[in-house]
Amino acid sequence: MSLLNILHYPDPRLRTKAKPVTQFGPELKQFGDDLLETMYAAPGIGLAATQVNVHQRIIAVDVSENRDEPYLLVNPELTLTGEQLESEEGCLSVPGIYEPVKRFEQIEVTAQDPMGNPMSFTANGLLAVCIQHECDHLDGKLFVDYLSSLKRTRIRKKLLKQQKASA
Repeated sequence: MSLLNILHYPDPRLRTKAKPVTQFGPELKQFGDDLLETMYAAPGIGLAATQVNVHQRIIAVDVSENRDEPYLLVNPELTLTGEQLESEEGCLSVPGIYEPVKRFEQIEVTAQDPMGNPMSFTANGLLAVCIQHECDHLDGKLFVDYLSSLKRTRIRKKLLKQQKASA
């Protein structure tokens, strides 16, 4: 397994819409394992392929305390149900920034695993929020897009300044 490089906002590659996965098997499973390893090392609870400059519809998620309930969702489709709740979100591509975002409290998920096997389940609470957040990445959307343009501009300037300082 290997760690992947996470893109940081405002990198324009984060705006690329991911294409559906059509090739399943050991190679995709290996990429999924690398995605999980990168997410755990960051540390985070979710990571989309788009965030590591791979523009295919695959996400890694694990919201468990012991990091022992990973999900690798390929070509995920969501049906949003329940009420919308506001909770604080952060993002590995927008490091150090946390802001309130409204998301649905429950979702129905249909996807495939890296070997192409279909799966479906209901997700609630933090798992539902995390999956919605990661699926947004697959469509080129970031959580900062839910914020006011003023907040987005401030975050962009702050992160650009940090990137220049560390370069």
